[in-house]
Amino acid sequence: MKSFSKKEILLFFLLIIFYFVSRLINLTSLPIFADEAIYVRWAQVMRAEATLRFLPLQDGKQPLFMWLTIPFLKVFSDPLFAGRFVSVLSGLLTMLGLAGLVYWLKKSVKLSLLVMFLYLLTPYTLFFDRMALVDSLLSASAIWALLFALILGKEQRLDLAMILGMILAGGWLTKSPGLFFVAMTPVVVLASYWRKEQKFKPGPVFKLGVLILISLVFAFVGYNLLRLGPNFHLIASRNKDYVWPLAEILKHPLDPLRPHLRDVFRYYRIYLTLPIFLLGILGIGWSGVKKKDRFWLIPILSWWLFPLLVQSVFARVFTARYLLFGVPVFLLFAVFGWECLENWLKSKKIPALFIFLFFVPALLFNCHLWTDVRKAPLPKDESAGYLQEWTSGWGIKEIADYLRVLPREKGIVVGTEGYFGTLPNGLQVYLEKEANISVIGVGYPIKVLPEPLLNAKEFGNQVYLVVNQSRMEYPRVEELELIAEYPKVGEDKLLFFELK
Repeated sequence: MKSFSKKEILLFFLLIIFYFVSRLINLTSLPIFADEAIYVRWAQVMRAEATLRFLPLQDGKQPLFMWLTIPFLKVFSDPLFAGRFVSVLSGLLTMLGLAGLVYWLKKSVKLSLLVMFLYLLTPYTLFFDRMALVDSLLSASAIWALLFALILGKEQRLDLAMILGMILAGGWLTKSPGLFFVAMTPVVVLASYWRKEQKFKPGPVFKLGVLILISLVFAFVGYNLLRLGPNFHLIASRNKDYVWPLAEILKHPLDPLRPHLRDVFRYYRIYLTLPIFLLGILGIGWSGVKKKDRFWLIPILSWWLFPLLVQSVFARVFTARYLLFGVPVFLLFAVFGWECLENWLKSKKIPALFIFLFFVPALLFNCHLWTDVRKAPLPKDESAGYLQEWTSGWGIKEIADYLRVLPREKGIVVGTEGYFGTLPNGLQVYLEKEANISVIGVGYPIKVLPEPLLNAKEFGNQVYLVVNQSRMEYPRVEELELIAEYPKVGEDKLLFFELK
């Protein structure tokens, strides 16, 4: 920092301030999403009962994100805000790691500040840095692992190897795709070494191999700490639900590869906005042309492209957030594209300010995310999941606020459709500390009044039912009193009934 000018240091801290402003504005305006409800609920249970600190393993999930959420549940009264704040901090780490990577490659403070600006402005990162999902934390691990792998190849130091191993372990403890970066680390480290030495000498190569091994040992030991909890084996079995077996892929090698690649193009084009997407493509091409940058193209491009292609070949489930960890590397190439375009504009005597017109679509997209997410131009399948279908939690917080102020001479029992996810976990998240309010899942679709609710009513409790209109098939609605309905984007509604 001593070599930076005061203006550069000021811009650096202003960008950090702008980052927090961009992420914290109306942070909870988007209603709770299915996976958010599960993760935050797990964190609440793990906080309340120390023996359940490995609770996510029962569903084959790694627990690092939930561990990090626990202390923020003590700081913030809104549990959804607490969970999303972890993602906000993860996004900040990603932005700083990306700035460090650009500076290490280019030795340019200007480009480092530019990539920070690009990261905080991109709708792709803005949207997911504001959700209580594990993907922003995985993205932070990925970019820092890439940076330390490159530095290790050049510096060959034990402390760097140990730090790299801990970062890799953190990514793997966050989500299973963290294994991609463990696998790619030797390639990137050796490429960085070759860049410095231009030839392989037995002694230094042996030393480097030992350092790589130390990094991998740290990663494996850190990940295998999960064996201290029960159900560690479920991670492997649960992963099978998300990937096609190799035997099945060999029968049709281009399916799902081709449709998934089309999805990649669609998600990048929409979430990044077309100008930033084109800058990234230009940057990849420019890196291949410039001799100074050409060597870095293969290891850095592989860090982005290898996981993307593997997921495109094998993934059963394919959504935009599963690709988030590759977006920072693509933004790195977008900065290279900016550099190329700026040089061209100078040669044509066109003001560099013209380039800022490229960010108008991103600003318009972001304004909708900040003010009214219903109007945001999300991809159709993404909008369905976050805003329209049962996975979207419109009305859940309002129902919790209603129940919270009710008199409780006897107990309050709330039945919800489903057993896991947005309902009942969404309501349980908001009503965790409320005495005499029980939230239970009763399955779906609702064709008859569930027996647990009828028994609770007979016992004298106040009994309520929360169900999506699309899953309400009970014909005798006269037995229910509709208290409120909460429309979603589209035709579905969340219905809130009281049993008469």
